[in-house]
Amino acid sequence: MSVPATKPLALTIGDPAGIGPDITLLAFEARHREELPPFVYLGDKATLEARAAQLGLSVRIETVARPLEAVGMFADALPILPVPVAVPVQPGKPEPGAQAAVTASIEAAVEMVLSGEARAVVTNPISKSYLYQAGFTFPGHTEYLAALAAADGPAPHPVMMLASKILKVVPVTTHIPLKDVPSALTRDLLMKTIAITDRDMRRRFGLARPRIAVSGLNPHAGEDGSLGREETDIIASTILAAQDAGLDVSGPYPADTLFHEAARERYDVAICMYHDQALVPFKTLAFEDGVNVTLGLPFVRTSPDHGTAFDIAGTGKANPRSLVEALRLADAMTAASAGPAA
Repeated sequence: MSVPATKPLALTIGDPAGIGPDITLLAFEARHREELPPFVYLGDKATLEARAAQLGLSVRIETVARPLEAVGMFADALPILPVPVAVPVQPGKPEPGAQAAVTASIEAAVEMVLSGEARAVVTNPISKSYLYQAGFTFPGHTEYLAALAAADGPAPHPVMMLASKILKVVPVTTHIPLKDVPSALTRDLLMKTIAITDRDMRRRFGLARPRIAVSGLNPHAGEDGSLGREETDIIASTILAAQDAGLDVSGPYPADTLFHEAARERYDVAICMYHDQALVPFKTLAFEDGVNVTLGLPFVRTSPDHGTAFDIAGTGKANPRSLVEALRLADAMTAASAGPAA
């Protein structure tokens, strides 16, 4: 653990029919070996106890009334702040009736962090399709967190980052069809993404001058306009504007040569133009230990870089590594935020 923790991390329930309960229990079991920071789980005690029994895990689970109580008991018991699930949950069988607890857990975690009772939000995987069935109106976790962070003011612009020890990537456009990427890619969006990435690499990761590499959109970064105009008309001019603002930004680089080992040594984070351009190389290189980070929020948020995995929930096959890394990274990011670089 990077600093002695006086406040816990707030870990949300995720979809209770997925592997969120499994990896929560497994991460807690590994807390001493992995030197994890204390966290408090915002979920349903009966559901978590049932999953522990199904997995054959002997984990002491204790209810707390306030988040700060979690720190003192974490060495001996998994602390839980109750967020009741309204319907019985079976592993691998998601229920629309359980989705109210999913959003209530996220809301409670954000409130705890904004009120100063917790250090950061760490989210277990959710199922957007089942949330939509229950009336959820946001595209995903990231946009919902931004809305919750807004309170009575304007919502912040959230930026998605995938982080590991060997690679950090940021997609400028995220969950939209590939055919819509060129029209969505604007100078304003790219500049916002670069500026927020630079700011949070400084204040959350403690880098005095982060090196940012920017990919092109088209093959070979457009070949000087012969394979597309986005590089010349949008990306290059935005990079120049960022450089004029004093940021260490370079590109646009062909995406097919941006991720080999020697190339990765030349930057701290790569900004890519669309989802798969960033996530395919990232998940190829860091599938087990990747962490999803939301930049641009007034608090730290991390998450495992995988989904609900309903097909293996309750089977003992879930790997907690990405959650372990998400907890560790949230701990490190809050420590960096408290230091001189914040």
